[in-house]
Amino acid sequence: MKSYAERRSGPSRRAVLTVVGVLLVAACLRPAITSVGPVLDRIGAAHGFGRGTEGLLAALPLLAFAGVSPLTHRLALRLGMDRTVLAALGLLIIGILLRSSGGSVLLWIGTLLIGVAIAINNVLVPAVVKRDFGGRIAAVTGAYTAIMNTFAAIASGIAVPLADVDRGRGPGHDGWRTSIGIWVVLTAIGLVFWVARMRTVDSVASQGIATVPVMSRSGSDHSVWRSPLAWQVTITMGLQSTVFYTMVNWLPSIEADAGVSPATAGLHLFLYQAIGILAALAASTLLGRVADQRLVASMINIPILIALAGMISFPQLLSVWAVLAGLTSGGSITVALALIGLRTRLAADTARLSGMAQGSVTCWLPAGRWRPAGCARRPAPGPR
Repeated sequence: MKSYAERRSGPSRRAVLTVVGVLLVAACLRPAITSVGPVLDRIGAAHGFGRGTEGLLAALPLLAFAGVSPLTHRLALRLGMDRTVLAALGLLIIGILLRSSGGSVLLWIGTLLIGVAIAINNVLVPAVVKRDFGGRIAAVTGAYTAIMNTFAAIASGIAVPLADVDRGRGPGHDGWRTSIGIWVVLTAIGLVFWVARMRTVDSVASQGIATVPVMSRSGSDHSVWRSPLAWQVTITMGLQSTVFYTMVNWLPSIEADAGVSPATAGLHLFLYQAIGILAALAASTLLGRVADQRLVASMINIPILIALAGMISFPQLLSVWAVLAGLTSGGSITVALALIGLRTRLAADTARLSGMAQGSVTCWLPAGRWRPAGCARRPAPGPR
């Protein structure tokens, strides 16, 4: 059975919006998170936070992932998949604005809303790909993962320079607010394109998840939680996410403790994520050519083992280890997300498995948001 996107006969504008809409939503999934790590010390200093509180603030989106992800498919069943994606984009805009515009209370509320919004679209983008690009899951997953990694890298790479520029305007200007708030513009663009996409594609197809059973007739409502295959995908997603979120959140602070300048630490984080862009595209190509997906998943994990050992043994070569770690992070997220679509039959099943994989693992994932054991500590920074 062909997917909607493969059998539509409308004008080329419809095809363009179908693809661009997905890519723009993917572009909004990481900047609101990865822009925080390089300026986390400044946020903590501005609000008088200690390291533990900074870690909790950074972990809050992941706690939201844990609570929201398993329930997202039910929300999509009620509202329709595309309308749920749209609502999440609107919520993300509100969260970014609140987080970057007020005091401590709004900082926490905005961060929570950001986590909820990203959790919803994390779950639904693989389901949208399954529904609209059923015959090209690996290729489209590689493309949107590359876009996701691109904007994640840009957000972390420009966070410190943006903060420095705005801080230079004089007293009363907290530069970190600009560096973490500017991503509301990208999200607004994504929302506009998604509205256009919803108006252009067929109204029945655009609701997708509401037009098919919640699960295949052979399984019960909870069968995904009893599936060994589902747990294998969940563990794969959890392990790669642990490495990614630990790296983007603490690599700049760890390097700062080692005497590396904030700008250079941000550049290393940019390098880590930029390499992931190429790795994502390479992984999607391999998935399309190699019959045994387990072989691809195993090979991708080799670079990160070398990188972690290198960071401990030869920390002066952090740029080299960032490249190797990026190879695994970019490739493994593509494999994990592609498996969610490749190992399910219906878009609704994809949403359920995606919610399980991206929700249950985050119950222990926040541990990666606190400073890794054994890393040097320094005195709390003064005002910046």
